[in-house]
Amino acid sequence: MKNESWLLDQFVSDERLGIDLPRLSVPWEQCSPERQAAVIARWEIIRGQIPDVILRTEAVIRAKQGALYEEEDFEAACRLNGEIAELASRINDLQIWYRTQQDMEDETKRHS
Repeated sequence: MKNESWLLDQFVSDERLGIDLPRLSVPWEQCSPERQAAVIARWEIIRGQIPDVILRTEAVIRAKQGALYEEEDFEAACRLNGEIAELASRINDLQIWYRTQQDMEDETKRHS
């Protein structure tokens, strides 16, 4: 139970991205191989959700682009454009986090 509690404490919810992100309480190199493996396993579960989050975000972008196409009010169009840019930024950040798995595994292999 102590290890499970420790593992859950190594992740925090990121409301902007809609996923939990790793926030290790100690440097990666100081984690035992067992704890590193547990973090990687938990991250793999979270990481598997990222493509679905991206797809949902892309659907929102498409809807906002449709509204932008129809919008005649300049201020409203600017607001929509800003919202689309923020959503695109989220997708970019999610894609970066999606690639993080490989980096964590490579780091673990170097220290094994």
